[in-house]
Amino acid sequence: GATVLLLLFSYWGRPGSLRLDPLGAVADWVFAPFRADYPGTVPYLYWGLSSLVFRVGAPLLIIVAVLRQSPRDWGFRLRGIVPHLPLYGLLYLVMIPLIIWASSFGSFRAQYPFYDGAVEGGLHFWLYAIGYWVQFLGVEAFFRGFLTFGLFPRFGWNAVVIMTIPYVMIHFPKPMPEAVAAIFAGLILGTLALRSKSFVPGVLVHVAVAVTMDFAVLSRELGGVGDAFGVLF
Repeated sequence: GATVLLLLFSYWGRPGSLRLDPLGAVADWVFAPFRADYPGTVPYLYWGLSSLVFRVGAPLLIIVAVLRQSPRDWGFRLRGIVPHLPLYGLLYLVMIPLIIWASSFGSFRAQYPFYDGAVEGGLHFWLYAIGYWVQFLGVEAFFRGFLTFGLFPRFGWNAVVIMTIPYVMIHFPKPMPEAVAAIFAGLILGTLALRSKSFVPGVLVHVAVAVTMDFAVLSRELGGVGDAFGVLF
Protein backbone atom coordinates (compact mmCIF):
# COMPACT_ATOMS: atom_id res chain seq x y z
CA GLY A 1 0.00 0.00 0.00
CA ALA A 2 2.76 2.44 0.91
CA THR A 3 4.64 1.68 -2.32
CA VAL A 4 1.57 2.32 -4.46
CA LEU A 5 0.80 5.57 -2.63
CA LEU A 6 4.40 6.77 -3.03
CA LEU A 7 4.10 6.12 -6.77
CA LEU A 8 0.74 7.85 -7.13
CA PHE A 9 1.87 10.89 -5.16
CA SER A 10 5.09 11.20 -7.14
CA TYR A 11 3.20 11.41 -10.45
CA TRP A 12 -0.11 12.97 -9.43
CA GLY A 13 0.46 14.72 -6.12
CA ARG A 14 3.19 17.29 -6.60
CA PRO A 15 2.62 20.97 -7.48
CA GLY A 16 3.94 20.46 -11.00
CA SER A 17 1.68 17.49 -11.67
CA LEU A 18 -1.64 19.36 -11.61
CA ARG A 19 -3.48 17.97 -14.62
CA LEU A 20 -6.90 16.79 -15.72
CA ASP A 21 -6.71 13.39 -14.03
CA PRO A 22 -9.64 12.75 -11.64
CA LEU A 23 -7.98 14.52 -8.70
CA GLY A 24 -6.76 17.33 -10.93
CA ALA A 25 -10.27 17.86 -12.26
CA VAL A 26 -11.60 18.15 -8.72
CA ALA A 27 -8.82 20.58 -7.82
CA ASP A 28 -9.54 22.61 -10.95
CA TRP A 29 -13.12 23.04 -9.76
CA VAL A 30 -12.32 23.61 -6.08
CA PHE A 31 -9.63 26.23 -6.72
CA ALA A 32 -11.33 27.92 -9.70
CA PRO A 33 -11.98 31.15 -7.71
CA PHE A 34 -8.22 31.70 -7.35
CA ARG A 35 -7.22 31.04 -10.95
CA ALA A 36 -7.91 34.54 -12.20
CA ASP A 37 -6.03 36.61 -9.62
CA TYR A 38 -3.70 34.07 -8.00
CA PRO A 39 -2.98 31.42 -10.64
CA GLY A 40 0.50 30.68 -9.32
CA THR A 41 -0.88 29.55 -5.97
CA VAL A 42 -3.15 26.84 -7.41
CA PRO A 43 -0.41 24.18 -7.81
CA TYR A 44 0.45 24.57 -4.13
CA LEU A 45 -3.18 24.37 -3.04
CA TYR A 46 -3.38 21.23 -5.17
CA TRP A 47 -0.26 19.95 -3.38
CA GLY A 48 -2.04 20.31 -0.05
CA LEU A 49 -5.20 18.63 -1.37
CA SER A 50 -3.32 15.71 -2.92
CA SER A 51 -1.38 15.24 0.33
CA LEU A 52 -4.65 14.91 2.22
CA VAL A 53 -5.90 12.36 -0.31
CA PHE A 54 -2.79 10.21 -0.89
CA ARG A 55 -0.96 10.59 2.41
CA VAL A 56 -3.75 10.95 4.97
CA GLY A 57 -7.06 9.73 3.53
CA ALA A 58 -5.78 6.65 1.66
CA PRO A 59 -3.69 5.36 4.60
CA LEU A 60 -6.66 5.87 6.92
CA LEU A 61 -8.83 3.90 4.52
CA ILE A 62 -6.31 1.05 4.49
CA ILE A 63 -6.03 1.09 8.29
CA VAL A 64 -9.77 1.12 8.96
CA ALA A 65 -11.33 -0.72 6.00
CA VAL A 66 -8.62 -3.25 5.10
CA LEU A 67 -6.68 -3.89 8.30
CA ARG A 68 -9.65 -3.09 10.57
CA GLN A 69 -7.53 -1.36 13.16
CA SER A 70 -7.83 1.89 15.07
CA PRO A 71 -6.07 4.94 13.60
CA ARG A 72 -5.03 5.83 17.16
CA ASP A 73 -2.69 2.84 17.09
CA TRP A 74 -1.04 4.28 13.98
CA GLY A 75 -0.15 7.67 15.44
CA PHE A 76 -3.43 9.45 14.61
CA ARG A 77 -3.96 10.84 18.10
CA LEU A 78 -3.73 14.05 20.12
CA ARG A 79 -4.15 12.56 23.59
CA GLY A 80 -0.93 12.34 25.54
CA ILE A 81 1.24 14.52 23.31
CA VAL A 82 1.53 17.54 25.63
CA PRO A 83 4.31 16.10 27.85
CA HIS A 84 6.38 15.50 24.70
CA LEU A 85 6.01 19.00 23.22
CA PRO A 86 9.00 20.55 25.09
CA LEU A 87 11.35 18.05 23.43
CA TYR A 88 9.94 18.92 20.01
CA GLY A 89 10.30 22.60 20.89
CA LEU A 90 13.95 22.03 21.80
CA LEU A 91 14.45 20.27 18.47
CA TYR A 92 13.08 23.33 16.67
CA LEU A 93 15.31 25.70 18.65
CA VAL A 94 18.35 23.65 17.66
CA MET A 95 17.28 23.96 14.03
CA ILE A 96 16.95 27.76 13.99
CA PRO A 97 20.69 28.63 13.66
CA LEU A 98 21.12 25.87 11.09
CA ILE A 99 18.23 27.29 9.05
CA ILE A 100 19.64 30.82 9.20
CA TRP A 101 23.03 29.49 8.12
CA ALA A 102 21.53 27.44 5.28
CA SER A 103 19.58 30.47 4.01
CA SER A 104 22.89 32.15 3.22
CA PHE A 105 23.57 29.63 0.42
CA GLY A 106 22.41 30.32 -3.10
CA SER A 107 21.01 26.80 -3.52
CA PHE A 108 18.57 27.38 -0.65
CA ARG A 109 17.68 30.90 -1.75
CA ALA A 110 16.89 29.51 -5.20
CA GLN A 111 14.66 26.82 -3.66
CA TYR A 112 12.71 28.80 -1.04
CA PRO A 113 10.00 29.95 -0.97
CA PHE A 114 8.86 27.41 -3.56
CA TYR A 115 6.43 29.94 -5.02
CA ASP A 116 8.27 33.00 -6.32
CA GLY A 117 5.07 35.05 -6.16
CA ALA A 118 4.93 34.66 -2.37
CA VAL A 119 7.11 37.75 -2.14
CA GLU A 120 4.16 39.82 -3.42
CA GLY A 121 2.48 39.24 -0.07
CA GLY A 122 -1.16 39.11 0.94
CA LEU A 123 -3.13 36.23 -0.56
CA HIS A 124 -0.21 35.44 -2.87
CA PHE A 125 1.65 34.38 0.26
CA TRP A 126 -1.23 32.93 2.28
CA LEU A 127 -2.73 30.73 -0.44
CA TYR A 128 0.69 29.30 -1.18
CA ALA A 129 1.39 28.87 2.54
CA ILE A 130 -1.88 27.05 3.22
CA GLY A 131 -1.14 24.45 0.55
CA TYR A 132 2.49 24.17 1.61
CA TRP A 133 1.74 23.79 5.31
CA VAL A 134 -1.12 21.32 4.83
CA GLN A 135 1.13 18.99 2.87
CA PHE A 136 3.29 18.61 6.00
CA LEU A 137 0.31 16.95 7.65
CA GLY A 138 0.50 14.45 4.80
CA VAL A 139 4.26 13.99 5.17
CA GLU A 140 4.05 13.20 8.88
CA ALA A 141 0.87 11.12 8.66
CA PHE A 142 2.39 8.97 5.93
CA PHE A 143 6.02 8.58 7.01
CA ARG A 144 5.89 8.93 10.80
CA GLY A 145 2.37 7.51 11.05
CA PHE A 146 1.42 4.96 8.39
CA LEU A 147 4.92 3.63 7.67
CA THR A 148 6.51 3.85 11.11
CA PHE A 149 3.61 2.50 13.16
CA GLY A 150 2.71 0.00 10.46
CA LEU A 151 6.19 -1.51 10.41
CA PHE A 152 6.82 -1.39 14.16
CA PRO A 153 4.95 -4.59 15.18
CA ARG A 154 7.11 -6.62 12.76
CA PHE A 155 10.45 -4.80 12.85
CA GLY A 156 10.50 -2.99 16.19
CA TRP A 157 12.64 0.15 16.32
CA ASN A 158 14.17 -0.81 12.96
CA ALA A 159 10.89 0.49 11.54
CA VAL A 160 12.31 3.99 11.99
CA VAL A 161 15.34 3.15 9.85
CA ILE A 162 13.21 1.54 7.13
CA MET A 163 10.84 4.54 7.02
CA THR A 164 13.77 6.94 6.73
CA ILE A 165 14.90 5.43 3.41
CA PRO A 166 11.93 6.56 1.27
CA TYR A 167 11.67 9.74 3.35
CA VAL A 168 15.20 10.75 2.35
CA MET A 169 14.50 9.84 -1.29
CA ILE A 170 11.68 12.38 -1.59
CA HIS A 171 14.30 15.04 -0.75
CA PHE A 172 16.54 14.20 -3.70
CA PRO A 173 15.26 17.15 -5.82
CA LYS A 174 16.27 19.54 -3.01
CA PRO A 175 19.77 20.86 -2.14
CA MET A 176 22.06 18.06 -1.02
CA PRO A 177 22.58 19.41 2.55
CA GLU A 178 18.82 19.25 3.07
CA ALA A 179 18.69 15.66 1.81
CA VAL A 180 21.49 14.76 4.24
CA ALA A 181 19.63 16.52 7.06
CA ALA A 182 16.53 14.48 6.16
CA ILE A 183 18.39 11.35 7.34
CA PHE A 184 18.65 12.75 10.85
CA ALA A 185 15.16 14.28 10.71
CA GLY A 186 13.65 10.94 9.71
CA LEU A 187 15.43 9.04 12.49
CA ILE A 188 14.69 11.62 15.18
CA LEU A 189 11.06 12.34 14.26
CA GLY A 190 10.35 8.63 13.79
CA THR A 191 11.75 7.82 17.22
CA LEU A 192 9.86 10.67 18.87
CA ALA A 193 6.63 9.63 17.14
CA LEU A 194 6.88 6.13 18.57
CA ARG A 195 7.68 7.45 22.03
CA SER A 196 4.78 9.93 22.00
CA LYS A 197 2.50 7.49 20.13
CA SER A 198 1.62 10.33 17.76
CA PHE A 199 2.97 11.95 14.60
CA VAL A 200 1.09 15.21 15.28
CA PRO A 201 3.92 17.06 17.11
CA GLY A 202 6.11 16.33 14.10
CA VAL A 203 3.66 18.30 11.95
CA LEU A 204 4.10 21.32 14.19
CA VAL A 205 7.91 21.12 14.03
CA HIS A 206 7.91 20.60 10.28
CA VAL A 207 5.68 23.62 9.68
CA ALA A 208 7.74 25.76 12.07
CA VAL A 209 10.97 24.82 10.28
CA ALA A 210 9.43 25.53 6.87
CA VAL A 211 8.10 28.93 7.96
CA THR A 212 11.48 29.85 9.44
CA MET A 213 13.29 28.86 6.25
CA ASP A 214 10.94 30.87 4.04
CA PHE A 215 11.27 33.95 6.23
CA ALA A 216 15.04 33.59 6.58
CA VAL A 217 15.38 33.56 2.79
CA LEU A 218 12.86 36.38 2.30
CA SER A 219 14.65 38.55 4.86
CA ARG A 220 17.88 38.14 2.91
CA GLU A 221 16.23 38.76 -0.43
CA LEU A 222 14.16 41.75 0.70
CA GLY A 223 16.77 43.35 2.91
CA GLY A 224 15.47 42.73 6.42
CA VAL A 225 13.21 40.82 8.78
CA GLY A 226 10.65 43.62 8.80
CA ASP A 227 10.31 43.49 5.02
CA ALA A 228 9.96 39.70 5.18
CA PHE A 229 7.07 40.01 7.63
CA GLY A 230 5.55 42.57 5.29
CA VAL A 231 4.57 39.78 2.90
CA LEU A 232 1.92 38.73 5.41
CA PHE A 233 -0.17 41.77 4.58
